[in-house]
Amino acid sequence: MTPPEKSKSKQLRMVKSATDDGKVEVTAPAQKPRGGNDSACPRCFGTGLEMVPGEGARRCDCQMSDHRERLFQSARIPARYQHCTLANYDAGNSESMWIAKREAQVVLDDFLVIDGRGLLLIGPVGVGKTHLAVAILRELIDRYQITGLFSQFGALLRRIQDSYNPISQTSELTVLQPVFDADVLVLDELGASKPTDWVRDTMMQIINARYNDKRLTIFTTNYSDKRKNDADTIESLEDRIGVPLRSRLYEMCRTVEIEGEDYRKRSVAQNV
Repeated sequence: MTPPEKSKSKQLRMVKSATDDGKVEVTAPAQKPRGGNDSACPRCFGTGLEMVPGEGARRCDCQMSDHRERLFQSARIPARYQHCTLANYDAGNSESMWIAKREAQVVLDDFLVIDGRGLLLIGPVGVGKTHLAVAILRELIDRYQITGLFSQFGALLRRIQDSYNPISQTSELTVLQPVFDADVLVLDELGASKPTDWVRDTMMQIINARYNDKRLTIFTTNYSDKRKNDADTIESLEDRIGVPLRSRLYEMCRTVEIEGEDYRKRSVAQNV
């Protein structure tokens, strides 16, 4: 009994063509990608890699948007700040806020040549420090497809402390590794937690790792380097994080002092 004949749609039809020297070549017609997905990208056929004549394989453009979206998700930017850009940062009439905006733009424009030197944004609440930091992070991810991470200082320390719990499913290294490895790190509210030896040692571990690897870090803090007068009892940034760490930040970052009216109060006043 002869085997059943395959349907014509499944037969591999060979095409004969004559070359200039009279030889006959046998070629197969182009095949559709496996799975029969007619909506697959016509450039990479759903593989994610596009073949470019003379260059070889490269990531297909259809993958860029998906890859970028994954980078934004892994950056853990809080929902409240996901809209932040330099374009929508309102500097108002504050000269120092305009200077801070300019410094943020310099970081964006010179990212590839600044050798990991970041910013330390210092100022009272409501002047847009976190807005500027997130704007830098978002724009660098968008431009260069790099890995980024947003981390609030106090929350990071709590996660590290939680990892010491015997019933915890994570470890200190699991918590810290993304902080060490991110191409760009935003560390928000530096100095917010009570300064203990453990806090300072943990911060020095993070800062040293990123300093040695020349990874860009953007810090924000409400604690100033300056005292209003000798009678001022408000703690300085150096008081909160210690002399060695403050010294290291001078090397790692350009310090930008921001002054201005709390934008939250300004917004309320405008809406009254």
